[in-house]
Amino acid sequence: MDRVACFWAMLGCAVLFGPPEPCRSVGWAGAPDDAVLCGIDVLQRDGFRQLACKRVGLITNQTGINRDGVSTAKLLQQAPNVNLVALFSPEHGIAGKLDTARIGDARDPETGLRIFSLYGATRRPTAACLAQVDAILFDIQDIGTRFYTYISTMGYAMEAAAAAHVEFVVLDRPNPINGIDVDGPVRDPGRESFVSCHPIAVRHGMTVGELARMFRAERSLDITLTVVKVEGWRRADYFDRTGLLWVNPSPNMRSLTEALLYPGIGLLETTNLSVGRGTDTPFELLGAPWLDGQRLAAVLNRAGLPGVRCVPLRFTPSSSKYAGARCGGIALVITDRARFRALDTGLEIARQLRCLYPDQWDFKHFDRLLANKATWEAVGRGASLAVIRAAFADGLKQFKTRRQRFLLYE
Repeated sequence: MDRVACFWAMLGCAVLFGPPEPCRSVGWAGAPDDAVLCGIDVLQRDGFRQLACKRVGLITNQTGINRDGVSTAKLLQQAPNVNLVALFSPEHGIAGKLDTARIGDARDPETGLRIFSLYGATRRPTAACLAQVDAILFDIQDIGTRFYTYISTMGYAMEAAAAAHVEFVVLDRPNPINGIDVDGPVRDPGRESFVSCHPIAVRHGMTVGELARMFRAERSLDITLTVVKVEGWRRADYFDRTGLLWVNPSPNMRSLTEALLYPGIGLLETTNLSVGRGTDTPFELLGAPWLDGQRLAAVLNRAGLPGVRCVPLRFTPSSSKYAGARCGGIALVITDRARFRALDTGLEIARQLRCLYPDQWDFKHFDRLLANKATWEAVGRGASLAVIRAAFADGLKQFKTRRQRFLLYE
């Protein structure tokens, strides 16, 4: 019955939007722009001249590939004028398949190089590692959300590189959920963590190269930073306009649809809700054994959230939270991504859970990824969505102004 329910929800998307594309994006986006080149493509085209005669350490994972799907590590190792000496891996490991609390060092089967884990005993390259390199490269696909940890890995690595007087090079990639839409609370001062390394909005609307420029300036890092820019990408473009290969950035980020939902639905996963981990469609559904999906879907659909509909269902996660337990819940179907607002959706779900399930829903932990006390308190009071948004409006406005001078693309 669980499989039938999930299939029916996905079938509804197919009816609305036609057969799924490889990245299962939603809405019509026109023909892909085959001219888009990521930083690694530009670096390769230009003969790796920015790295000539340098000992290089590369922070990467399975998303670090060129347009043809060849890994950045392999390309650098084969480049005649580059000396690739070490690899560094973020959360989920070099292949992006691990979902554990700690990852150890390893040996890369493709290049034979040592992989130093930045999600194990340390989350920063050590001074000993940096002593053997002239430049650190970063080539990982981000998904545009503050608490997705790859940008924290980059920020911490930049701090370590600055301390060691090592050059830092970012091979830039598009923001897959576009570089225009910016929304959500900015992290409160003093709340730095691995899921929030810098005071930025939940949906930041920046590329990793632009974020690196912000980190250098606002963290006062004395570092030589080079951003190898993307070519052919426009800020309004979603990933399905790039013609680039979709590679799952992490085990539970399997589509553009999930990336679009993540800034809102991801906020809820530190509470006692399943957000679909252990199902075929993480972040496209949520629920719990104590939740009535029909009741929640009804109030959310009446709220008139733009660009999304909620479908009640039951599901049983095979792993993660509530593994093996029957959950009542909802599937989220994006009907118009141009109008869809992930933060409004996530916050409206939170306020409805607070009203419908004041004793069952673990509201206390909702602030872990939100990292904004005023917004959290407004949800706790059962305030309207307009009042909740007003709690973070000033910070969001200031962030939009701050980010402007670091942007690289039109």
